[in-house]
Formats: sequence, structure tokens, C-alpha cells
Amino acid sequence: MIRTVRAFVPAVALILAALAVACGAESTERALHVVTIERQVDGVLASYIDRAIDHAEDSRGRAVLLRVDTPGGEIGAMKEIVGRIERSEVPVITWVGPPGAEAVSAGTFIAMAGHVAAMAPNTTIGAATPVTATGEDVEGALGRKVTNDTVAFARGVAELHGRNADWAEAAVREASSATPNEALELNVVDLIAASESELLSAVEGRSVELIDGRIVVLQLAIAPRIENELNAYERIVAFLGDPLVVTLLLLIGMVGIATELFFAPGSFVPGVAGALALLLFFLGVGTLLPAEAALAFVVLAVLLVILELFLPTGGVLGAGAALALAFAIGIGVGQGSTDLTIGRLLVIVLAVIGVIALLLGAFLAYFATRYWAPNKPPEAESADST
Repeated sequence: MIRTVRAFVPAVALILAALAVACGAESTERALHVVTIERQVDGVLASYIDRAIDHAEDSRGRAVLLRVDTPGGEIGAMKEIVGRIERSEVPVITWVGPPGAEAVSAGTFIAMAGHVAAMAPNTTIGAATPVTATGEDVEGALGRKVTNDTVAFARGVAELHGRNADWAEAAVREASSATPNEALELNVVDLIAASESELLSAVEGRSVELIDGRIVVLQLAIAPRIENELNAYERIVAFLGDPLVVTLLLLIGMVGIATELFFAPGSFVPGVAGALALLLFFLGVGTLLPAEAALAFVVLAVLLVILELFLPTGGVLGAGAALALAFAIGIGVGQGSTDLTIGRLLVIVLAVIGVIALLLGAFLAYFATRYWAPNKPPEAESADST
């Protein structure tokens, strides 16, 4: 057994080294971290901004610049983003740009939450009245409750940064909008800048106060830039959250489980595919948080491995367990990685699967030599024994 395990040690070491290289990412201190918001406000965007601000804080960044161009989205995700901006340990500059961009509905609050808020020419801000997912007004007592709660939140965001709380309330109750000049005159934003270079020049030397009371002087003219984009994990979750994709995942999950239970029991493939699809569905719609989804995939992998040991499945359940474990590892690594790309993700997943395969091979080799070796036949009795 010891020799069997030793044979796998070099391979395991090489795989772990590849994993370490894949996870490693250099960080530049005292940089300007740039984040681009070019999608609807949802859980993926909240995770993306949280990760980017974390990166800026961990690498002692000078500031975070949010390019804002969004039609709005979920109120819950918007509140997460605004809260993360307000808790930031580095200054956050929001810029509705480039020209032609918009920060409407939930995007209004994100733009106003910046320690410095700016707009480019030919952009808009406002129209933040809460509506349903289909774009209809929220009626009745629920509508009043949502509106009043959003108004209070809007006023709080504006007052925290000394901006026009009355206009923020009007943006919610009356769907008021503003052009850059109107927003500047109404004290909704701090300045107008046609480009990022013009914006950075305008804020150079400006003092901003963070939530903990610290005063930070912006010095961005010579700061290196770090472009933070959606990583591979976030792009995949965004894809899973597409309405068509979640519908297909739900259909595959239900059909697969039903086929396994009622139409082809013991075939295993439909059941495994259905279970994996349902977990991906719950991740895509946000029912399962990333950590919860990762744990669910690990539990599924363990169950499939146990069943594989006792059922003649031809390796189907083992393959399903490997996929489930790969999904769990991908979610865990993706949540904690700043520079995760498709290539890095594939290296990590393959490395983990390789380690598992090697360890499983060592276990099976030991199990075979220890318990499956043929028994030595008893020696024949001596012919001349009496």
C-alpha cells in the first residue's frame, strides 16, 4: 500500500503546483480599479462589484471608478451594491458614461452612492419608480409599501453624500429624470465629464470622506489602472440566469428525474443529468447562494460515489460525482478569485479531478490487492497420510 501511494505522490505534487499557479494572481498596489456596469442590476452584478471593491481594498488601491450604463433591475441587488459602495474602504467614483449611457431605475441609486458622482454629456439619470418584473406598476398596499421603502432608501443615499434628497424622492414617486446639466444644477451629481481622462483631471486633489470618517485626497493622475471585468464564473452564472436557460434547466431536471423514477428505473443517466440540471437551475435563479450551491454539489457527489460502490452502474454515477465535484470546486474558486478566466478555471477543475482520480486509483489498487486477491487453494492432503 505504501509503495502504491508513493507512486502517486509526484503526480499529485505536479497537479497541486499547477493549481497554485492557476490560482495565483499578481496585484498592483495604489492603482485605480475600473469597473464597468453594462448590464441589468442583479445578483451577478452585485457579486462582481463586491469582488472588485474587495480587490481594491486588499491591494491598497487609490480608488474605484464605476462606469455606469444600466436600465435598472432588482431592488435587492441594488441595495447590496449601494451598501457595498458606502462601506468601501477606498473612494468610489461613479460616472454615468460614456455619452449615450443611462443610469435609470436602480442605476440611479448606484450613481448617487459614489463618493464622487459624475455624468457624461448626453446621458440620463432618474425614473426610479418601482415596477414589477414585467414593467407594470405595483398596485395596492404592496405598491405603497415598496414605494415608501424605496423613497426612504433614496433619501438616505442622497443625504449621506450631501445630495438633493428631494429630487431623489421625486425620481421614485414621480419617475423624474434629469439630463447632466439639470442633475448638476439640482445637486444630484458633482460634475460633468465627457471622458474618463477629463473626469480624473477634474477630481484630482479632491477630498472625500469615507463611511468611517477618514478623509482621503484623490491622487489618480499617476495611478496605474486595473480593469476589472466579469470573470468566467460570473459570466457562467449570468448565462445560467437567462430566462431561456433556466427554463431549459428546469425542464431537463424534471424530465430526467421523472424518467429515472417512472419510465426507466436503473438507467441512472437521466437521474444524474436531472439532479445536476436542477441544482444549476436553483443557482441560476438565485434560490441557492453560491456557497449553498457548492455544498449541494458536494453532497450530491458524495451520494453518487456511495451508490457507485454498491450498484452496477458502469461508472455513470462516478462520472456524475466527478461533474458535481467539478461544479462545486468551480463555484468555490470562482467566488474567491479576482482574475479567474476560462483557461484558469479549466486548469483548476482538471487539476482537482486529476487529484481525485489518482487518489481513487490508489484506493482501488489497495482495495483490490487487499480484498480481491484470489484465495490460495488449500494444499492437497498427502496421498500417503493415514
